[in-house]
Amino acid sequence: MRALILAGGSGTRFWPLSRKSRPKQLLALEGERTLLRDTLERLAPAIGPESVWVCTTEELAEAVRRDLPSVPPEQILSEPQGRNTAPAIAWAVRSMPEAARREVVAVLPADHRMGDPAAFREALERAARVVEREDRVMTLGVVPRWAETGYGYLELEPGEGAEGVRRVRRFVEKPSAENAERFLASGNYLWNAGIFLFRGSTLLDLVAEHQPELSRGLEEIAAAPDRLRELYGRLPADSIDYAIMEKLDGIATLPLDCGWSDLGSWEALDEILPKDIQGNTSHGDTLALDARGNLLFAGQGTIAVLGVEDLVVVRTGDAVLVMPKSRSQEVRKLVSELTAAGRKDLL
Repeated sequence: MRALILAGGSGTRFWPLSRKSRPKQLLALEGERTLLRDTLERLAPAIGPESVWVCTTEELAEAVRRDLPSVPPEQILSEPQGRNTAPAIAWAVRSMPEAARREVVAVLPADHRMGDPAAFREALERAARVVEREDRVMTLGVVPRWAETGYGYLELEPGEGAEGVRRVRRFVEKPSAENAERFLASGNYLWNAGIFLFRGSTLLDLVAEHQPELSRGLEEIAAAPDRLRELYGRLPADSIDYAIMEKLDGIATLPLDCGWSDLGSWEALDEILPKDIQGNTSHGDTLALDARGNLLFAGQGTIAVLGVEDLVVVRTGDAVLVMPKSRSQEVRKLVSELTAAGRKDLL
């Protein structure tokens, strides 16, 4: 099995800690290792670093190489510009040697957390056996733990096959609160975690069938790699779900139950960090008196709070963020305002 790690995201919801030169995947939010390094390490021993490819941006490529010294440098691929996940995945697979493309390829986001890495590897290896045996496209859907409105869902067909395989009836966009409650109660939906497995050669055949313009563009790049910057910018910018996965009849899934989190916000980080007796979570040098349910993250300096509840307080060397925990998804608004104001020093 080969792995393709997608590491080109910007992670704006973790501002001010996350910046363009050091987005979420390059942050150590829970321990000493970055999320990207954790993604690589949890693959072993199923997939060693010599069998890993990473797709990132030109701006982040050097930082990724420093963070993953065991991955061959030529297997860290740099997109000239972001064109969404369909071209990123298809181009990265097309860039692999032909022998690697014939193998099972697992596509993984670089910035997710697995609370139980062994359970994750077991599911990944089971899915790989199905792909190898049946040459079908697989996805790992997460068993939902609450009625989440911020994730897409997979609706399942009735019945279960060998290895616990479930057939995917359809991909569902982020639901309303009412629909999310209904999905959870039915037991017939999984969160879409964006983890896919397929033979690389099969994926390219599907691209040729469903996205011929993208396929032609990939072949042009393969024939003239010195024109990558020019040709890559012409590739259709679509997600892999929309471009390929939602168009397939035979896509299947394995339910994944391993403490998964996409760590999509400061509030999501608060859910996994240890809490003190007052329900506060903290990182770095912090002090909380008569304070409850706060997330305090001191990248530098000290944070002290008194008499407050349910806040996120983040301090870096040049910025401080204070907000209600419930508004963690809105940090992007601050990043947009700073961008509009030309504050590149804070981005």
